[in-house]
Order: sequence, then structure tokens, then C-alpha cells
Amino acid sequence: MTRNFILRIVCNDRPGIVARVSSYLAALGCNILDAQQFEDRRTRRFFMRVVFDPASHDIETLRTGFTPIAADLGMEWELRDPAVPQKVLILVSGFDHCLVDLLYRKHIGEIAMDVVGIVSNHPRADDQPQVVPGIPFHHLPITRDTKPQQEAAIRAIIDDTGADLVVLARYMQILSDEMAQFLSGRCINIHHSFLPGFKGAKPYHQAYERGVKMIGATSHYVTADLDEGPIIAQDVEAITHRDTPEDLVAKGRDVERRVLASAVKMHLEGRVFLNGTRTVVFAN
Repeated sequence: MTRNFILRIVCNDRPGIVARVSSYLAALGCNILDAQQFEDRRTRRFFMRVVFDPASHDIETLRTGFTPIAADLGMEWELRDPAVPQKVLILVSGFDHCLVDLLYRKHIGEIAMDVVGIVSNHPRADDQPQVVPGIPFHHLPITRDTKPQQEAAIRAIIDDTGADLVVLARYMQILSDEMAQFLSGRCINIHHSFLPGFKGAKPYHQAYERGVKMIGATSHYVTADLDEGPIIAQDVEAITHRDTPEDLVAKGRDVERRVLASAVKMHLEGRVFLNGTRTVVFAN
């Protein structure tokens, strides 16, 4: 089986970055299979993702050899073996569609990830799809008074499992600023795109009453600013006058699961780079 590694780089832009990277790999007999780069002219920051065949070299040897180059160019970087799936913890509340979709995509091999646990503030029965053999399920109820203890329990699960990514698959709880900071850059959320227009309960019913002609969903990294983190993926669905509120809810579920799956997949494939309040996304 062909083995590929992924090299991700962020640094201040300057001449010669691509040449240094490609020359290093070529000198070791590594073959570049895909390379994408972007320079943000506003910030003068450079972003690069390289997929390459490492020939006979192991990943630690390549890391050791690249370290002096990265230090010389002031790089933030990582070298990853995509054959080793990243560990993912999924948080969910009462809505199952995003969770079940992610588990199905994992099952068929569409998203390579190791789901190390499912956390919910709602109890689950054995016959519900969220209860999957081999995946630990943690019921952590929450109230206004127990929020600090509940979030501490989630942090303990993250530490114990070594989760690389936390996915809020319609987890209907507001994270504290402390929790958002703890998860910075490694927590993805999904929500409908009616915000800030239709807040609170039954946003699809509110949208129906206003006669909207387009609904959508947004997936983004979690920050202390609720639903305002750097956006990873978005999509929309057309609506007509024939659609009922229930139709809007159904179409909303569909677009939410698609957008979240896309964001999670791109993150795990190393295609998403944080760029201040924005992201750089190297699509397929």
C-alpha cells in the first residue's frame, strides 16, 4: 500500500520558501504528489500543504531533518502520517442527524478518524443509534449550577483519550470562555445560518414566517464569541413557497450534516489553516 505523509507550514512570507521545502524533499528522494500554497497579502503570512511519498524514510527522520529549515524560516509546522487516524470526541444533545452521519461516514471509510467517545447531556437508550459498540458513551447532564463540573468532566475525557479534535454535533450548550480557550483550534461546531437574524427557539419556523427563500448551515472553529469563530465550510438549500416549516427543518438537517462532515473531513486531512479570524482552506 502506498504511504504518503502530509507537511503543513505557516510562516511569514519571504522568497525561497517553496524552493527550500521542495529541495529538502527532493534531496531525500521523496516525490511530491500534491502541493498547495497561499500568501495572504494583508498579513504577509504564507500557508502551504504538501503531500509526498516519503520513499524509504520514516517520519521521525524526516522531522529531524526538516527542523533546522523550519527554525531558519520561523515556521509553525507539522508532519503527519494520514494512515494514523486522529482521535475525535463527539458532543451531542437531542438531535442525532449530524452524529449519525459522521459515524456512518467513518464506517464506510469516507472520513478517517478514531472516535474515542461520545458525550451527551441527554441520556441514551441501548436501541438508539448513538450507542455504538466499541465507542464509549458518556452521559454528562448539565444545569446552570453544575456547568463548571460538567465541563471539567469533558476536559478529563479529552485528556484521558488524547482527543485531537472535538466535534459539536448539534451540542446545544454554550461553552464557557474557559472551555472555548481550552479547545482553541481543535473544536468544530455546526449551526444554521439564520444567525443573527433568527435567534432562539424554532429558527426554521421563524424563517418560514418571514418567507425566506434560502436556508443554510455554517461550520466553524469554536471561540469565546458564540457562533462567530473562523468559518470552515458553508452550504445552502433553496426554499420555495410550497415548503412547510417541517420541510425547512428537514432540509436544514440535511445541509447541517453535509456541512459538518465536510468541515471535519477537511480538518482531519490537514486542509484547514487558522488565519486570525478567518481560515485558509485547501480544497480537494
